[in-house]
Amino acid sequence: MGQRQSEIIKNHMEVYWHDYASASKGVPITEAGLVEKASVIGRTGLMLLECGTGAWRVRSSMNTLSRELGVTTTADIGLLSIEFTCFDGDQCYTQSLCLTNTGVNTSRLNRLEHFVNDFDREGKFMTGEELHSHLDEIERIHGLYSPIALGFAAALACSCFTFLLGGGIVEMLCAFCGAGIGNFVRCKLTKHHFTLFLGITASVCSASLVYAILLKLAEVLFAVSAQHEAGYICSMLFIIPGFPFITSGIDLAKLDMRSGLERLAYAVLIILVATMTAWIMALLLHLQPVQFPALSLTLPEEIVFRLLASFGGVFGFSLMFNSPRNLAVCAALIGAVTNTFRLELVSLAGFPPAVAAFLGALLSGLLASCLKSAAGYPRISVTVPSIVIMVPGLYFYRAIYNLGILSLMDSATWFADAILIIVALPLGLIFARIVTDKTFRYCT
Repeated sequence: MGQRQSEIIKNHMEVYWHDYASASKGVPITEAGLVEKASVIGRTGLMLLECGTGAWRVRSSMNTLSRELGVTTTADIGLLSIEFTCFDGDQCYTQSLCLTNTGVNTSRLNRLEHFVNDFDREGKFMTGEELHSHLDEIERIHGLYSPIALGFAAALACSCFTFLLGGGIVEMLCAFCGAGIGNFVRCKLTKHHFTLFLGITASVCSASLVYAILLKLAEVLFAVSAQHEAGYICSMLFIIPGFPFITSGIDLAKLDMRSGLERLAYAVLIILVATMTAWIMALLLHLQPVQFPALSLTLPEEIVFRLLASFGGVFGFSLMFNSPRNLAVCAALIGAVTNTFRLELVSLAGFPPAVAAFLGALLSGLLASCLKSAAGYPRISVTVPSIVIMVPGLYFYRAIYNLGILSLMDSATWFADAILIIVALPLGLIFARIVTDKTFRYCT
């Protein structure tokens, strides 16, 4: 009777990449036809795009392969799609490729970067079939960590984030449990290919509900003050799309307007759905984003705890981006120094938060450039995770919350502060890149 009713037909049809290599079996890719060369170039670009990297990096990698294969490639790159044309003398070939979803996978990004960088020594002597098989192997390694491990990574990141925002041990423990369960739910839904909005809504609801339940139990059993409810915001900060926010700014700086604006729209969409869901949950659970109770810490204690919390927060976020542990430690070391530097500029020197964010991101970019050769990882895999902890997720939520209760002046203030910081973060990385990378300095 044809297809079963319960079977879901894919909206994005699969591309059979090995069919492109069937016409020139046993022939090195450099001697193959234009169509076969274009299939390798396009597939590599699409896989890089799926890792969450920006258009400039995708185009640069496609250009590297094109030069080795003796063709010229022009590409128009968005968030989920690539339209490109390969020219070879009087021949040209155009493809339009698209993804079903996007995300961040720094481990796969690292393997693809090595594939591109080693292409002149290894790849160009392989056949098209061998290259696509190699890309199959890279594609098959989806994630390094299970949903449970990613739940613990989010729990660590958000509990550390809670301290950095002013929370104490009660808020940190509740946020740890809420964020862990929330991200576990999101990972399970993503693994089964559920839609973006469902994953955001379910994970934010889970995190908020767990936080509220634990806080109520603490009130009843240990007479904990209800003022600790402010930490419920921190339990859902794992959802904040720091990676696309920052890469959108980098793309816009290189005039990759399509990719930059699409990434920005994607990040804003996630923020809106997450904050609206959290606001509704706050109304249902009678939670309010009040100020955290003050912590009694000396200056040396504050600096030490900020270093430790920044390290833990960046390490957790890096694992959520599927970074290998060595890469996560490298990013965390940079983040510990630069985020503490940013916070001390605000609290000790009285710098505006946006200026401090710019200087913190600039320092992250400079340190990552110094460590790039020693670490052996792509620069973006280190720099972006190290400053994601600086993204003002709390500001966005409070802006939406105050907008919902029609406190328009407070809402506008939180929005303005958030936007200034969001602009400052990619600017810091961009200027660090301009200073340290001459290929990024020009628009050629």
